[in-house]
Amino acid sequence: MRIRPHLCFHGFFVLLLFALPVRAGVNEVTKLSPGVYFHEGDLKAHGHCNNGWIVFEDFVLVIDANFPSGAKEVLPKIKASSERPVRFAFDTHHHGDHAYGNLIWVENGAVPVAHKGVIEEMMKYETGYYGSKPGRWENEAKNRKDVAASRLKPPTLLYETEMIFDDGRKRVELLHFGVAHTHGDGFAWLPKEKILFTGDACVNGPYNYTGDGDTEQWIRTLTAAEKLGAKTVCPGYGPIAGGELLTDQKNYFIELRKQVKKHWHRKPPEMKARVESIREVILKQPRIAKYAGDSFPAQVEKVYTEMGGKAFPAEKTAGDHGDQHARQ
Repeated sequence: MRIRPHLCFHGFFVLLLFALPVRAGVNEVTKLSPGVYFHEGDLKAHGHCNNGWIVFEDFVLVIDANFPSGAKEVLPKIKASSERPVRFAFDTHHHGDHAYGNLIWVENGAVPVAHKGVIEEMMKYETGYYGSKPGRWENEAKNRKDVAASRLKPPTLLYETEMIFDDGRKRVELLHFGVAHTHGDGFAWLPKEKILFTGDACVNGPYNYTGDGDTEQWIRTLTAAEKLGAKTVCPGYGPIAGGELLTDQKNYFIELRKQVKKHWHRKPPEMKARVESIREVILKQPRIAKYAGDSFPAQVEKVYTEMGGKAFPAEKTAGDHGDQHARQ
């Protein structure tokens, strides 16, 4: 939100506010600019991702479908901000915490939109929907009543490189820069407002899940996103931040790969034994320490396997279900 500074004298005070993101609490709505909103999801209690929405002249575009319960949480808040109907729901990627709520939006008149890689990933992991053995949806339904009470609805409006919504006043560009958190990550970019919605390609806290992505390519994707020059970044999880959040996320993976590379020639048990020493190196760097959470061992294992190592023994980590990061 941009507020011009006002200088007042003779008994009045000086008010000076800078153009910085203003954070609301979890489950609260933040108005970033006229017609542009951000909602930080309740991860701890419900596994909900963050949402955003943009009000156009004739309709609303919502960023991320969320879980079904997350969609139901956000929908009335969107209606409170605008009388215009929600016509499009943009899935930033295929994971359940960002796409399993699609049916809720469809039932309310919206069309699910995504990069074509989302369908390709769903065909790989949502095998039950595509006529084979039960897949991730069925597995998630065992743990979540809202998923069990709904059904999978893949996006039907797809783009390859970009898709643009522009009514002459508002412009939103749906972009794809390459592999990151998944093979179908999409970004929603508002060039006029310099606001970027990233999905889980960029998060603000210990919420990274690397199992369906590629950390080396992830770095390149974030480098491309940095070139947009975003002033406000709305991550898939965690609070809004400035454009430096993209750099923090990128530098975290650069440092993680650097540290793993020092030991990648070791056997899996020996590499696993060095996880905590690698974590200590990360924690000494204030800008990236926030990313070293409970899933850190799985991230080390993922980078190790990308470099040619084999999976760690005994414990199931990097190969776990793709939506585990929503429950960590």
